[in-house]
Amino acid sequence: MAQVTFLGEGLNTEGVIPQVGKNAPEFSLTSSDLSEKGLSDFKGKNLVINIFPSIDTPVCALSVKEFNSRVAACSKTEVLCVSADLPFAVSRFCEIEALVNVSHLSTFRNPNFSKEYGVAIIDGALRGLNARAIVCVNAAGVVVHSELVDEITNEPDYERALNSF
Repeated sequence: MAQVTFLGEGLNTEGVIPQVGKNAPEFSLTSSDLSEKGLSDFKGKNLVINIFPSIDTPVCALSVKEFNSRVAACSKTEVLCVSADLPFAVSRFCEIEALVNVSHLSTFRNPNFSKEYGVAIIDGALRGLNARAIVCVNAAGVVVHSELVDEITNEPDYERALNSF
């Protein structure tokens, strides 16, 4: 368990964020076409797993756009945006924002991801959503960077995440 804040209010999370040097935990999440995707579906790619509460908040939307633009030219790196949002909401957001390189995965069918990745908010106003975190996984499936953002309304450290590969 860790603690993060939302507008200064303490929130507890369940689980432990994946640790650098360890294999990333396998997962099963729902993609935009409603199929199930797991870590093994991205084998051989560097992954930036951008975990956040909801695409309908300013900082979450900003992180999706920022990672999308920074990784667009990297053919061996993919950004997976993970939230509890339904795939339809994220597809609508991407269409409005003209984003074409976003891979969204939803926890709505598989809430165990949030616990296994240490981001499940278990109390307070955001209970049931994910805390903001970044987990970078290299092509061999090993965690090379992880960050649980202390204050949910803050952006993650983009530079540190992308320089971890």
